[in-house]
Amino acid sequence: MRILILGAGQVGSTLAMHLARENNDITLVDNDDLRLKDISEHLDLRTVHGNAAHPNVLQSAGADNADLLIAVTNSDETNMVACQIADSLFKTPLKIARVRAPEYSAYETELFGDADSKEDSREGKGGFAIDVLISPEQLVTQSIMGLIEYPGALQVLDFAGGKVRLVAVRAYYGGPLVGSAIAALRQHMPKVDARVAAIFRRGKPIRPTGATIIEADDEVFFLAASNHIQAIIGELQKLERPYERILIAGGGHIGLGLAEALQYDAEVKIIERNPRRAQLISERLKNAIVLQGDGTDEQRLKDWNIEMADAFIAVTNSDQANIMSAMLAKRLGAGKTLALINQASYVDIVQGRDIDVAISPEQVTISALLTHIRRGQVSQVHSLRRGAAEAIETTALGDERSSKVVGRPIGNVPLPEGCAIGAIVRDEEVIIAHDNIIIQENDHVILFLSDKKHVAAIERLFSVETMFGS
Repeated sequence: MRILILGAGQVGSTLAMHLARENNDITLVDNDDLRLKDISEHLDLRTVHGNAAHPNVLQSAGADNADLLIAVTNSDETNMVACQIADSLFKTPLKIARVRAPEYSAYETELFGDADSKEDSREGKGGFAIDVLISPEQLVTQSIMGLIEYPGALQVLDFAGGKVRLVAVRAYYGGPLVGSAIAALRQHMPKVDARVAAIFRRGKPIRPTGATIIEADDEVFFLAASNHIQAIIGELQKLERPYERILIAGGGHIGLGLAEALQYDAEVKIIERNPRRAQLISERLKNAIVLQGDGTDEQRLKDWNIEMADAFIAVTNSDQANIMSAMLAKRLGAGKTLALINQASYVDIVQGRDIDVAISPEQVTISALLTHIRRGQVSQVHSLRRGAAEAIETTALGDERSSKVVGRPIGNVPLPEGCAIGAIVRDEEVIIAHDNIIIQENDHVILFLSDKKHVAAIERLFSVETMFGS
């Protein structure tokens, strides 16, 4: 594909790296020429220096020939205007924009129409020609809500409208399955069907088989129907009780959104430094306590009974403040600590030590973008392990003549190395993958790729061949 990426920040440069490795024709636009020079030295792509919303810059970048434009500059307004110009002047067929400010979300239909769609129909669009709208704050809030729903999980990802979930859990001593083979899960839980999709041991992927022994500190990715997730987590670590007392540091869009969503199900306190913002939050929240102060202040945390918190969630706009407050909260007795960390290089350093879960806005944003970039019948993509792996939901179309997968048992599907089918959703039924299960037309197939270089092969595998002369 010919892809035009506007913005060479954290998300734009990471996305360019993902897509350039998949043999796409990438052009990256930014007004920071030094940053562009640095990126071009490491990636095989074209760069254009200039304002991404200016018509002459878009023309130089090849907007008239691009298959896809992705606007992820630091300015919502630049992203919106660039999409409009690309549509009006260059007829770029698909335009994706990151829009952060919730003030725009309040008027989403009027401004963007039915923007959150992969369909490229201009009919019914609003004032800005954006085909897909990405809101990182909403995505991060949803991601954290999944972690709160399943205490102990490192990542919780929905497929097929939430019917099946992929969950990452760190195995600990004391978990019934730790030290046993994966096949023992069926003996432990005869009425529960699940599939261990992958194991990462000391940072490296292991292809799991029934004989694979789960070791303490393994990062285990498993797929199961949503109603079985909690029970399976209990096989890998000591099952934690639901979070009843939650302390949130940071009263920005994410912190406020979390507090609003949780305030009737748990005892919620939210910390905000800015007195004016704290007052606004107190007017918005009906059943939560607003604390004005600094989440990195040890004495204040003690005064707020941090040792009573089941979960401490740091979501300020500062990585350093989030890391320091979460580490301090853990040392003072908080149960589980979660920290929002934008700098990708920090995530592996802090997670699993004083911070239990590091939440990466970049990773959830990249996942949302890839969902709309992947070819064929791909309906969901989740980036895993900081982009090293992917989980994909795709649809099996065609028949036994036109499809390489329909009518075949899973064990006979020619999957690339490092790829595994984890589950199938057929109508309302969740079917955990076993070699004898036959894939049928319109099945939603969930796959795990431990090596992203095979993405194109999976897209080809699930494509439908046109039959001539039939």
